Amino acid sequence: MRHLLIFLLIGIGLPLGSVGIAQADRIKDLATFAGVRDNQIIGYGIVVGLPGTGDQTTQVPFTLQSIQNMLARQGLSTAGAGNVQLKNVAAVIVTANLPPFAKPGQQIDVTVSSIGNAKSLRGGELLMTPLKGVDGQIYAIAQGSLLVGGLDVSGKDGSRITVNIPTAGRVPNGALVERSVVSSMGGANSVYLDLNSPDFTTAKNMEQAINKALGGGVAEAVDGGTVRVRAPQDPNQRVSFMSVLEGIDVTPGEGSAKVVVNARTGTVVIGQNVRIEAAAVSHGDLTVTIKENNQVSQPAPFSQGQTVVTPNSQLGVKEGKKRAFLFNPGVTLNDIVKAVNAVGASPSDLVAILEALKSAGALKAQLIVI
Repeated sequence: MRHLLIFLLIGIGLPLGSVGIAQADRIKDLATFAGVRDNQIIGYGIVVGLPGTGDQTTQVPFTLQSIQNMLARQGLSTAGAGNVQLKNVAAVIVTANLPPFAKPGQQIDVTVSSIGNAKSLRGGELLMTPLKGVDGQIYAIAQGSLLVGGLDVSGKDGSRITVNIPTAGRVPNGALVERSVVSSMGGANSVYLDLNSPDFTTAKNMEQAINKALGGGVAEAVDGGTVRVRAPQDPNQRVSFMSVLEGIDVTPGEGSAKVVVNARTGTVVIGQNVRIEAAAVSHGDLTVTIKENNQVSQPAPFSQGQTVVTPNSQLGVKEGKKRAFLFNPGVTLNDIVKAVNAVGASPSDLVAILEALKSAGALKAQLIVI
């Protein structure tokens, strides 16, 4: 598979090769209200009705134990049933995110994942599963038919085909909320906006935009990641106030100059604020090829000779003719892209060039390798 070489301009509303003024974004897209958040809930359950692709109970004993406990609660005893072997049952972990302001009776999606050695959960039915929070309280009850996007098929000769992940699935609207989580929307007189990407310039611009729209002194930047806004104490008025607040447009600050390199995929992302000081770059490649061409010497008939194989290795060395290119002081992203594309640099070449420029002090940006 070929490596992928990508140049991206990290900015807002800017075409490739140009640097302009970033456009404004809504506060809703730049920050979240403190205290308004999801909560993770989790539970242990069992999936039944599988077509012979469930857990092997001899290797996963807690699956059989779960079935026995469930049947006991239904008034059935399996004490004299002997060694029960089940193939249509699987032990699973059920997870979900409880959204803010969720009320009892509302439905949420759940994710079901096998924790035993089941081959597939396709066609299974999740039985009633309590979902608990970190405090141990039950916040939802999950049950329903699974939707599994994966596929696992095997033949008697040992052949097997697996598509995606057949041991995990989802139950849309599969859980009913039984308990709500109290969500605090700031203090008695204020609400707090937490920036998705903390930045002092963005926080200052957000403070100024709110004060301009709602009146001076309403907002105050606490730090680079939080803005405090005075809000009404009445819940109804506060909801209306927050609705207006999240619609205010703010011009975010420009991010720091970064070059991000994914060494596994060969992807290179260069931010719009990257600058390069004066530097001359010459990068070439050296290719060494080794070709084996064995020669066979066959003796004449009835000569009592032996066949001899003589190895014949051919070596070749090819040095690529790469042109040198010059970076003038303060060149922009467009100049970098043009220069690198002009010499036909591959992803590995580009990474080597960027690392060399960083070591030489010519690259005015953070070089991040992931």
